Amino acid sequence: MPRKVTKTLVRDIPADRIYGDPTVQRLINRVMRDGKKQVAERLVYSGMQIAADKLKVENPHDVFEQAFANIKPHLETRSRRVGGANYQIPFEVKGQRQMHLTIMWFVQAARAHRGMSMANRIALELVDAYNNQGSAVKKREDTHRMAEANRAFAHFAHS
Repeated sequence: MPRKVTKTLVRDIPADRIYGDPTVQRLINRVMRDGKKQVAERLVYSGMQIAADKLKVENPHDVFEQAFANIKPHLETRSRRVGGANYQIPFEVKGQRQMHLTIMWFVQAARAHRGMSMANRIALELVDAYNNQGSAVKKREDTHRMAEANRAFAHFAHS
């Protein structure tokens, strides 16, 4: 597999059935287990509806959009070996990778909650992310803090 992501490796994911948003479809695909897409769809859609009801927002998609905007990372660190030492070098996160990290952190945070249905876990994490709280937002803040702390090594990024 090539190191750089080329256009040929980026799969075109169709929009989901209800909201017409490819990001929602990617979330459904990430939640899906054992190829059971209808189960995953039901979980995500009901989780979005529960979150919208809790927040008293008319459109569940608005909650989803705002929650994911709050999780999206803008900086990350990557390891780079320079002269026998490993440095954590901050890089800007763009496009596909940004959305990939957002969805990954979200699903990871939702699965970490125990003792409730997956739809309720998704709803809880959506509400938390909407309010700039929760595990996924904390993960983004930790990533940004790490990048900020290693800003001194940013000049290694271009060598």
